[in-house]
Amino acid sequence: MKRKSTIWISIVFILLVAFFLRLGFSKASDEENKREPKEKKQKKVDGFIAKPSLLITEITVSGSLLALEEVELKNEVAGRVVMINLPEGKPVKEGTLLVKLFDDDLQATLKKLEVQLAIQQKIYERQTELLKVNGITLNDYEQTGLQLSSLKADIEVEKTLIRKTEVRAPFDGVIGLRSISVGAIISPSTLLATIRTEDKIKLDFSVPEKYGPMIKTGMKIKFSTTDVEKQFNATVIATEEGVDASTRNLKIRALVNTKSPDLLPGSFSNVSVRLNENPDALLIPIQSIIPQEDTKTVIVARGGKAHFVEIKTGIRQASSIEVIEGIQSGDTIVTSGLQFLKEGSQLLFSSVKK
Repeated sequence: MKRKSTIWISIVFILLVAFFLRLGFSKASDEENKREPKEKKQKKVDGFIAKPSLLITEITVSGSLLALEEVELKNEVAGRVVMINLPEGKPVKEGTLLVKLFDDDLQATLKKLEVQLAIQQKIYERQTELLKVNGITLNDYEQTGLQLSSLKADIEVEKTLIRKTEVRAPFDGVIGLRSISVGAIISPSTLLATIRTEDKIKLDFSVPEKYGPMIKTGMKIKFSTTDVEKQFNATVIATEEGVDASTRNLKIRALVNTKSPDLLPGSFSNVSVRLNENPDALLIPIQSIIPQEDTKTVIVARGGKAHFVEIKTGIRQASSIEVIEGIQSGDTIVTSGLQFLKEGSQLLFSSVKK
């Protein structure tokens, strides 16, 4: 009996020890759970002090380099090419004869008219003397004068037709690659070659319509090409004065100030346009913004507590954004832990950047 009593006593003792151990663990867990909300309230956040900074409004767009003057050389009439003076890649002067078409028939007609004109001129001179002594009627004299004027007009027409068989340089420039040979039969749509000015290059690019009012004649811009890292300068000379209805962009034209063999007409370019500079802009980190449906909000530290303030923003950069209304210089903006904070929450900063 004593042995059984001892066993039962041992079992009861073990059960009591297990009960009290479990009770102790349960109280410790309850204490931890009670401490967790306090720890959450004391979660540290990062801050940023807003202060005036230099804000440069700059946009980057694509553009194309073009010769200041460029023309596709084509003839006005069809015909056979009898002479070519298209020095590829070399300069020519304005008025230089570049291409000549067959015009023997026109030249023959011109000579015939010139002979007729010479004969008619002599007849007119004799009749002028006869008219002085009443040796000819006034009507005959006027008819001769009319024929003389008609021949002169016919000669001018023939000379015009002959000029149409010639292609001359419209301005001083460089000839491109020719696409014809002597003996070719060409039409008015046949491309003979191109001619471009070599001393000046223009740059065409487009900007979104909201930046249009900021673009002024004389504005300096910078650009670079895909093959050359060096930046070149250009000056705005004109705008389209109308927004493209399909793209909502405004076309701009600038004159390149630098002459370089790296700048070839038709090349692609990256254009940087500096629109404005604001030395007193309030810039804050983008991650501090709490976007809502129609507004934007930031958390401002005032008296050690969090206050939600609605703001209006301006220019956005890679990592910061301009605030134009809602905060002032010197305000401390919360930049992390935004999801844990409520209006009036106590703030504990781990770091504050200036």
